[in-house]
Amino acid sequence: MVNVLAATHPEGTVHGEVGDTTVPLRFSGSPEALSEEYKALRERAAALDLGGHGLIEITGPDAIAFAQRVLARDVEYLTSDRCMMSLVLDADGSIVDQVIAFGREDGILLESSCGAGTRLLRHLREQNDEGVEITDRTDLTLIGLEGPYAWGVVGRLIDGELASLPFESVAEASWDGADIVFARTGFTGEYGYQMIVPRQEAARLWELCLAHARPSGQEALELAMLEVRQPMPRHEASPGASVIEIGANWLVDITKEDFVGREAVLEAFESGAGRATIGFTCVTGVPTPGTRLMAGDQVVGEVVHAVHSVGLGATLGLARVDRDLAAAGLGLSVGGVGATTLTSPYIVPKSWSVPII
Repeated sequence: MVNVLAATHPEGTVHGEVGDTTVPLRFSGSPEALSEEYKALRERAAALDLGGHGLIEITGPDAIAFAQRVLARDVEYLTSDRCMMSLVLDADGSIVDQVIAFGREDGILLESSCGAGTRLLRHLREQNDEGVEITDRTDLTLIGLEGPYAWGVVGRLIDGELASLPFESVAEASWDGADIVFARTGFTGEYGYQMIVPRQEAARLWELCLAHARPSGQEALELAMLEVRQPMPRHEASPGASVIEIGANWLVDITKEDFVGREAVLEAFESGAGRATIGFTCVTGVPTPGTRLMAGDQVVGEVVHAVHSVGLGATLGLARVDRDLAAAGLGLSVGGVGATTLTSPYIVPKSWSVPII
């Protein structure tokens, strides 16, 4: 997937491959870049290049029935002024992707996670028994704004009333003469907004954002997501791990009568077996995935994902552990270093105490 905003990124931007796309990891090569971009997300307002997220439109007489079958949450009554997050699973209950579903008058629009658009599109086409129209909307792209004062940027750039939309609300709007789809969403626990914009207008609208907000790359965004335990399938969906073990069962409506992967999820839910995912912190070192987590001389789990947290000033990670150890405050060790298990969120977002005015 070609990132339409890549040509606008400043010299020195550090890019990296995520799935099927190239994204800005940091907008500067300086040692302070991650810290500065993270602080923009957590303390002010950050502009997010979400061009690595695919957009797939599903239309036709059976579009909703198809979406209801392939999405793990109930979207039968998803109206055009609402959106919601859901998992897409395969028949074995493994995660294909974590998506945002936008209700549309003539069907539904799905936003893939970063770098997963090609995989999601292939899966949807393989599942298309209903004969619906599945369109890769490469004519559109996404720009995000997040942070405790992102609402002020929305007010200055587009419309102050949009800033106070309820969470997961969607509205058609105009932005500097361009028709857009505006949504109140968010990945980091801070106030968050997304704009679905025409590709030919994206660079111009992005530059308008940068007059009011600092750009933050994928590394800062994923760190902030981890801190509030926002699931990230590309880091967490290790082979064989169930939705329950990953802790993403809140993105599944188990009471739905039918969806792809339901039997596998229901079996995992009813068995109570398997392991659980828990957050942990340690003072030094960033352990690689697979590093063993120890209780004394006993192996009790392994690291799934870990990074250095700017907010904590320490390592923050996720580990898959025996279910009876899925509790906060336990003293363990990882890679020979002392570690403590945590309860989420690991950082309290500033937006929780900042009102929209």
